[in-house]
Amino acid sequence: MHEAMSPRARRPRFPVERALDLLEEEARGWAAPVVTFIAQAADDPFQVLASCLLSLRTRDETTNAASQRLFARAATPASLLALPEAEVARLIYPVGFYKTKARTLRAVAAALLERHGGAVPADEAALLALPGVGRKTANLVLGQAFDVPAICVDTHVHRIPNRWGLVKTRTPEESERALQRVVPERSWVRLNPALVAFGQTICHPTSPRCSQCPVAAWCARVGVTRSR
Repeated sequence: MHEAMSPRARRPRFPVERALDLLEEEARGWAAPVVTFIAQAADDPFQVLASCLLSLRTRDETTNAASQRLFARAATPASLLALPEAEVARLIYPVGFYKTKARTLRAVAAALLERHGGAVPADEAALLALPGVGRKTANLVLGQAFDVPAICVDTHVHRIPNRWGLVKTRTPEESERALQRVVPERSWVRLNPALVAFGQTICHPTSPRCSQCPVAAWCARVGVTRSR
């Protein structure tokens, strides 16, 4: 006699592309992640790269204001490098680690001018070779600025698919590899903007708004002990 299947075992595979469709539809009423907003508004890979560097450990509203102040004065690598480091720091304050980021932004601008003629490369290895650029930033720039299939794993993109039961991973690096296996490549770029907006609005780390969730019927609620 076969053992009865648990409710979780009977749960169908999470329909990730259908979920992304629903989240993108709902997201029309949510604030877009700042890097996505800048990518759509400016259509400029350098501004996408710079805003992504500014956004690390910084709230979106702070990043957006700092980005607008900076780009009003320096929207290209050459014009940014022409500003003293202290002036860049003043323009981007109060983003987290603003002094370090001012130094990094100028170093990135110099590297782009020296190695790539002032253009942001649409290549993962070349992006990772830039000062201060890690996998998260490189993948976000590839996806948002160049529409190159890449999965940018931030805290939301790591946490939410684990909560859904779509993957079971411990680190962002593991999540990137696991998501590449279960999400069709055509939807890789969609993941970050959809899940960041969703995570900031509905699927909070603690006490998510499950009663308002458009994909609640499919969610395994892994690790959820309290919800609204």
